[in-house]
This record gives sequence, structure tokens and C-alpha cells, in this order.
Amino acid sequence: MTDQTIGHRTAPDGYRAIAAALVHQIAAGDLVPGTRLPPVREAAARWGVNVNTVQRAYAHLAAQGLVEARPGRGTRVAPAAAQAAAGARAARLHVLVGEALSGALALGYRPPEIAAAFTAQLARWQAARQRRDDRAPASGRPRGVRLAGSHDLCLEVLVGQLRAARPRWPVYWRPSSSLAGLFALATDACDLAGTHLLDAATGEYNAPFVERLLPGEPVLLVTVAEREQGLLVAPGNPAGVREVRDLARRGVRFVNRPRGSGTRLLCDQLLAAAGVSPSTVNGYDREAPTHLAVAAAVAAGTADVGLGIRAAAQAAGLDFVPLARERYELALRAARQDRPGVAAVLAALRTPAFRAAAGILGGYDPTQAGSIRRVG
Repeated sequence: MTDQTIGHRTAPDGYRAIAAALVHQIAAGDLVPGTRLPPVREAAARWGVNVNTVQRAYAHLAAQGLVEARPGRGTRVAPAAAQAAAGARAARLHVLVGEALSGALALGYRPPEIAAAFTAQLARWQAARQRRDDRAPASGRPRGVRLAGSHDLCLEVLVGQLRAARPRWPVYWRPSSSLAGLFALATDACDLAGTHLLDAATGEYNAPFVERLLPGEPVLLVTVAEREQGLLVAPGNPAGVREVRDLARRGVRFVNRPRGSGTRLLCDQLLAAAGVSPSTVNGYDREAPTHLAVAAAVAAGTADVGLGIRAAAQAAGLDFVPLARERYELALRAARQDRPGVAAVLAALRTPAFRAAAGILGGYDPTQAGSIRRVG
């Protein structure tokens, strides 16, 4: 990426979207204490923003005690990121949940639902206190539960609630893609895999892919939530992107999700249905690792549109053009549903606290959370 691209003018609040994406990674344990963040120029090229935006994002995190900069060592996740002063931590949480709470009140949510959502957000932040290097027992098998697969904000809430409820009970989660999650399940590298893969031939989510990757093996698909996928655009939709065909319009800059992700598969299917060749989409090969990263690129002004979930658009203050409703599920081997760690996840999905928190994220319908269907 050229210096000219790095120096592209960025939206004034673009740094907040980048900081929010990094905060989510810290809270989820993907950036552990001591992890060095990319140098400013390298990060600017990766995110497609100017260096000042990255510097502001890093400074914003440093002010909250989440990262620290030392001469010769770069910017690293603070050793005690979540052990900052109680007042600063409370203020940080207030900022994170403030917009969601205000939006919930404006939309008519009841106080008990809002209180549940606030509790869920607090649980996510408490997850930042759990080191990623929790020791496994001598047998080598983790004491808790291993999750893999597609990134999802609703699943982040669930993981946060589990970690808060049982702080000494490890929950290992490293988001990747839906296909990578199912491969991990097939090779016994995880206990549950998050997936939202639409099979074009049958119009069914997830089951056809499970049958191909784990043939002849009984697998359970557990609903986390149904969610909205669509186009993330800047407030007011200045690029005028209203349908998939607009992605091929001259001057429109797109940001995509990685190959193997359910959202990338959906993108390809929507383009094919609209008669649009990927080669005509400016930015088709530009990949963002998570829905929040897509939102950050649009919020920073380095992309006009990306495909992602409504919750990511809402978190970054973007507008949203709905395109599809999909089912996000956890896949697990049927023989393991009664294991303590797996059973705890299934039980948590059915709690009012989870459903209230999921419902307030935006674009999620957790009505069927915890429902199970069998494949194979």
C-alpha cells in the first residue's frame, strides 16, 4: 500500500472505531497482556487509514490503561489492562454502553432488559482480566471449553457472561471463519464451532457443510441467534449504495471479509444473483478480519461500503442496508453435549440474561437461542 493511500483523509471519529475493534480483541483474549501492537505506519497500511488516526487510537487506549508505550518496545497491551483504577474502568464502561442504553430507551426497551444488557457488557470487560495463558491440566485437555469459528458479537457476549460467572473456568475462543471452525471441529481442535454458511444448492444454513466435513457423524447445531446481514455505509449513505449492483459502480470502494467466512460466501452468492462479477468490484480482494474491522474501515472513510452484520454498523454509528437474515449456530459432536463445559454453554444460551443482551445489540433475534437440531 502506498504512502498516498496511508495518508488518505480519515473521518474525524475513525480512530474510535479502530480503538473499539482493538478493545474487542483485548476483551476476547485475542490480544493478551504484553502483545505488541503493530507499528503505527504498518497499522495504518493494514487498516487503510492515515498514521494520525492510528496514533489517536493508540493514545485513546493508553488513556484508558489498556496499552502502554515504552521506548524501544513499541506499544503493548498493558500487563494489568483491566486492573486500572476503579474510577477509570467505570468511566470506560460507561462510554461503551452509554450509546446502547440510550438507544434502547429510545426504542422502548424496558429497564430490566437494559439492566441485563449492561451486565452483559460488564461481563465482556471482565473477560479482559483473564489471561490467555490459563494453564491446562496435566493431561493436556483444557478444563473449560474450546470455541472456534466465525466471529460474532453475540457470541462475544456469551463468552463474557461465561467468564464472569466462572472466572476460574477457562473459556478458550479464537475467532477465525466458519469453515475454519468446522475444520477445527472435524480435527478435534475445538468443542464448539460457530458457523453461518449458506448452501446455495439447498438454501439451507450450515447442515450441508457439516455433512460434508463430518460425514456419517452425529452433529448437533445449536442456535445462537438469527441475525441481519447487509451493507454497512456511512451515515446518510453519501455513496448512494442501496443494492448489491451498486458495488460495481464506478468510484465505490468496497471492503470484504476473508475467504472461508460465511459473510464472504454470502457476498459471492449475492453478487452472482445480481449478475455482478467480483472483478468489477473495487475492493473485492481487500479483506477485514471481523465485522467490527469492516465497520472501522467504513467509519474511517477508507471504504464506502462493506458487508456485515447490523450490530457492527450500530456499534460504529453507521447506516445499514439489510440484505439477508441468517442463522448463526454452534456445531458440536452429539456425543459431547453432556460434557460440563459444553453443557454450560448450552445452558447459558437459554438464559434470560443472554437473550436480553443479544436483543439489544441490534439486528439479532435470540428467540430460538439454545434450540438444537441434529445432523447425521
